[in-house]
Amino acid sequence: MSVHPYDLNRSLGFLMGNTYRKLSALFQSGLKEYDITPEQWSVLYQVEQADGLIQKDIAERSGKDRPTTTRILDHLEQKGLVYKQIGENDRRSFRVYITSKGKSLIQETLPIEKRVNSEVRKCLSEEEYETLMKLLITVSGRVNEITERE
Repeated sequence: MSVHPYDLNRSLGFLMGNTYRKLSALFQSGLKEYDITPEQWSVLYQVEQADGLIQKDIAERSGKDRPTTTRILDHLEQKGLVYKQIGENDRRSFRVYITSKGKSLIQETLPIEKRVNSEVRKCLSEEEYETLMKLLITVSGRVNEITERE
């Protein structure tokens, strides 16, 4: 009986991570002149979508852990893109709001994200794209279930 070597290129995590890094680099090249990273942009986008969120909700919506979200929010605040206000009921928490500079940046850069997405989607039919989205949501949900058990 022969043993088949493990093919890392067929590993879901490896392939998704590799694809993410390539997509992120593509998006980063479009964002270069705006002095913002894709990670910072995704957090800023979430704040713009629902102004006044607490950090925990921003972390969940952007798919990042809380320490990473805190660091990114600090960078965004230093750049004048967001500001924080201490929570009324809980002095330990704060709400995050987007500034007019942050709103302008999202308006100027959203077409870059859309263009990257559109360019990559050209290799898929609409049906394949919808199937891929459903599968990724399913896998993400499963990973969340596993993580919550641990």
